[in-house]
Amino acid sequence: MVSTNYLTPEAIRSFISQALNEDVGRGDASTLGSIPVKLKSKAVLKIKEDGILAGMEMAKIIFNHIDDSLLFDPYLQDGDQIKQGDKAFEVSGNARSILTAERLVLNCMQRMSGIATKTHQLSNLIKGQKAKLLDTRKTTPNFRLLEKWAVKIGGGVNHRFGLYDMVMLKDNHIDFSGSITKAVTDTRKYLNKENLDLQIEVETRNLNEVEEAMELGVDAIMLDNMIPSDMKEAVKMVNSRCVIEASGGITENTIQEIANCGVDFISVGALTHSFKSLDMSLKAIKV
Repeated sequence: MVSTNYLTPEAIRSFISQALNEDVGRGDASTLGSIPVKLKSKAVLKIKEDGILAGMEMAKIIFNHIDDSLLFDPYLQDGDQIKQGDKAFEVSGNARSILTAERLVLNCMQRMSGIATKTHQLSNLIKGQKAKLLDTRKTTPNFRLLEKWAVKIGGGVNHRFGLYDMVMLKDNHIDFSGSITKAVTDTRKYLNKENLDLQIEVETRNLNEVEEAMELGVDAIMLDNMIPSDMKEAVKMVNSRCVIEASGGITENTIQEIANCGVDFISVGALTHSFKSLDMSLKAIKV
């Protein structure tokens, strides 16, 4: 729903630097102590579970960030369906560099692949419908960049990246402010004062709130925890005058019925807070 390009080279480099600082700190003592400086070696990434592969591009960037002389040879690509026993890539070069990069590569790829797999599974349940699967801000602190990237790889759509690139007036904003009308009116004054051109989405809990939000001409309306019959009525009321998002406890058991209501997007926080990482390992190849 928001076109902000968060996958910039600068953002990726910043993530890698912070992650390596956390993991490597003042030095990889295990590797520095046991591996000769000039030893050359190879390693292969082995897949241990079926799913959707994600993080291949990120893995290459990590290896090159640590040592740009490492050779990265991919056998698969992001978005491919994978099964136990597959090999995703081979990396060769300085053994110390490979070992130092190993855990960060695995942490990223295992989590990204888990998210992409869950996204793919839910997206398939509404394939052919108008509705698209949407992520949320229910992400791991400092890992949102890769989690949202994984949603895209799995076939989902990214919502706003943060609090700064779109306005979403949720129940607490509305209750603290006093009403939808006051919250939207005051927000528009703020955006005008700050010369900000941001979309405004309003969370609604009943059909009266849908009508109020619609009359204010907002860009998007969220239907929060509404029953399907009310969702269908809300879609009729809005009549394509703004985007409609369904949200709230949506699972694989309910997503098809919700898609049938005619909404534009279905947001599922579980994509990034309740996924299962895919098991994989990086194994040395004797040369």
